[in-house]
Amino acid sequence: MTAEKIRGTALVHFARNGYEGASLADISAEVGIKKQSIYNHFKGKDDLFLAVFQDAAVREMLFVEDYLKRSGRLSLENMLYGFLNEYRKRYEREEDTKFFLRMAFFPPGHLQKEIVDYCNRHLDRTEQLLEPVFALAASNGEMHPDVSIERASAAFTAVLDGMFVEMLYGGLERSLKRLDASWFVYWRGIKNT
Repeated sequence: MTAEKIRGTALVHFARNGYEGASLADISAEVGIKKQSIYNHFKGKDDLFLAVFQDAAVREMLFVEDYLKRSGRLSLENMLYGFLNEYRKRYEREEDTKFFLRMAFFPPGHLQKEIVDYCNRHLDRTEQLLEPVFALAASNGEMHPDVSIERASAAFTAVLDGMFVEMLYGGLERSLKRLDASWFVYWRGIKNT
């Protein structure tokens, strides 16, 4: 139970303050334990950070899987745009999403390789989950025949990445503007006319 509480508290601290700004002393004080007690559960700050990051990544993937299951009856256009919009809203309200995206784009330097490798696997998994969606849309005639399933999926994750960058750097208003523009061009490119 204490390890879970440490992880939950650490998530908030890492999300708000980044790796460098989060302190084990502050985390332990908020949990109500001595700083040394953290070492009963984690080897150190790096171990705690990576555990929190992986937990957040798992919850982000659960969101992706759940959304795709829930929206299976929507048209391709509504499903994909809805996915982007729900992710944008998720970023506004979920510490997991804020933390995961901030660390994916701004990992601590000494943990960069581990974080980038994990994020690449996350993106690859997202593309894999989207491929059946595009395959069904292609068989239903919703997609332009010149656009392959793999290309549609990879391009969609590029739109998603662009939205993430704009949310991190530009804020809500700019992210909505960029989302609207990139979605318009993306959808015109893959839809069957």
